[in-house]
Formats: sequence, C-alpha cells, structure tokens
Amino acid sequence: MLSNSSVLEQYLTEAEKEGRLTFRRDCSLASFSSFHIGGNASYVIYPTTADELASLSALCHSISVPNIVIGNGSNLLFSDSGYEGAVILTTQIKDIKIKGNTVKAGCGVSLTHLASEVSESALTGLEFAYGIPGTVGGALYMNAGAYGGEMKDVCVSVKVYDTVNDEIYDIKAEDCAFGYRESIVQSGDKIILGAKFTLSEGNPSEIIEKMNCLMQQRIDKQPLNYPSAGSVFKRYPGYFAGKLIEDAGLKGYTIGGAQVSEKHAGFIINVGNATAADVLALIAHIRSVIKENVGIELQTEVKYIENPADQ
Repeated sequence: MLSNSSVLEQYLTEAEKEGRLTFRRDCSLASFSSFHIGGNASYVIYPTTADELASLSALCHSISVPNIVIGNGSNLLFSDSGYEGAVILTTQIKDIKIKGNTVKAGCGVSLTHLASEVSESALTGLEFAYGIPGTVGGALYMNAGAYGGEMKDVCVSVKVYDTVNDEIYDIKAEDCAFGYRESIVQSGDKIILGAKFTLSEGNPSEIIEKMNCLMQQRIDKQPLNYPSAGSVFKRYPGYFAGKLIEDAGLKGYTIGGAQVSEKHAGFIINVGNATAADVLALIAHIRSVIKENVGIELQTEVKYIENPADQ
C-alpha cells in the first residue's frame, strides 16, 4: 500500500476540481512508454501548468511519496512491476512564446511541434530536433541531439524547480553542465519547468526542406514501425555503438519479445509483448559480447525506471 496515499488522493481530487491537473489511478505505464512496456503506476498525473508541477512535486517530497517526472517516455524503460508512487507527465505544459529570435517553451512541448512552430516564424537552429520523439524537458535533461545539433547549441537558460530548496529559478545554459547526453539536472534534485532558446533568422523554404530531409533520413534508417526507445547505447569515443553491434553479428538477436533491429543495430525493438526483463537481458548480452570482442563497456542512453517498492 502506498504510504500517505490518502493525503495525495485528497490533494489530487481537489486540484482536479479546480482544473490544475487531471489524474488516473492504477494505470498501465505501457501506454506512456515508446517501448510499450511497463506495469501499473499507483497514480499517473497531468499537471496543467509549471507552477502546479512544482507544487505537486513539493507535496510528494514532503509526504515521502515516490515520484518521477516524465515527458513522452521516449527514452525510458519501466519495470514490469510498475511504479508504486506518482508518475507525473508534463505533456499538458505546452506553452510556446516567440518574440523575435527568442523562444520560450514549456517542459512538455513536443520537440517536433516546437521545430515546426519556429519554422513558421522563419527561425533556424532547431531543424535537428524535428522527428525526435521527446519533449523539451526530456531533451534538455539529456542534452538530446541528432544530425550534428544538440539542445545546448540553442539553449539560453533552463527554468527549474529545486526540490531541495523549494525554489523556482533559471539556470544559464553555461551553468547547465551540458555534455554528451548529460546535464546538471541529472543530479536528481531539479525538475525542468521550461526553457529559453535563441535561434537565427533563416529562409522558411530552406528550413522546411532541411526538416523534411532529416525526417526522411530517420524513416529510411530507423525501425520506426516498431516500439522502441531510440538508440539504446551512447557513442563510445571513436566508435558507433550500432556499428559495433552489427559487426558482432547481433542484428536480429532476440530474447523474448525484444530484438536487436535488423534495420539499425543501435535499436532494440519490441517485436511482440516484450517485457522489461527481456530488454534488460538483451542489453546485458550485447554489452557482454562487445566487451569480449573489443574491450569496450557500452553505456546506455535508455533509462530504466525501477519500481520503488522493489528497491
């Protein structure tokens, strides 16, 4: 039984009546993961504003209810036993403000939608993000990137809620410790509420052409017709993980319902009723083979969300 669930339940019920959020109880997490994998969460909650997200997080921390904030779940693998606690989704926090070449976006804004919106204002710099299936918050959390661009290239500042000090403030991009799939927010004590970006003026037709070209490359090279969480492993200096896996003869290697994609060896796909255990076993096998073959320890981009009740 979730500790302090009655306190949380009362808060959620009142907040929903006031229009500050919506929520569901005992909800399958497979619906909120691009892997289509995961057991049930005690609560799935959709705050409608950044302030409500901060308030909800503060409550969960104050009453010791395990909680996690997610966007589109496009880089996550949920436990088969679910999540005994509150899973907070940011996807209703989707405000966008464009003034000149400055763009402000809420943490739940889809990257693809944001890239489309700024293209209509003839702003260039976010073309690389078109087709990345994440949100602004998730992308900044891991400094997402593709085709030569990264979030750090266009970010000016990130608005966060500090769960330790119960404060909301902006962190300048240069203080965000952005690196390859890294940021200061990964320390775990801050929640991204939104961000400010600076883009450049560009030619609308050229921007759209580049976006469409990059999208076509994704379609051509990635197994988008199967549930997955994108690239499973980080690049190792001097190597591409997908090439290492392909050279090891692991394309098509399957454990349960999880398979190394025949189309792109850097992807693990759900070919039918895969479990988190299947995916974790396949990841472990790949890492073991690559370690034995070339002496490299592959690190994962995909984040495994363990059930707090199992810890």
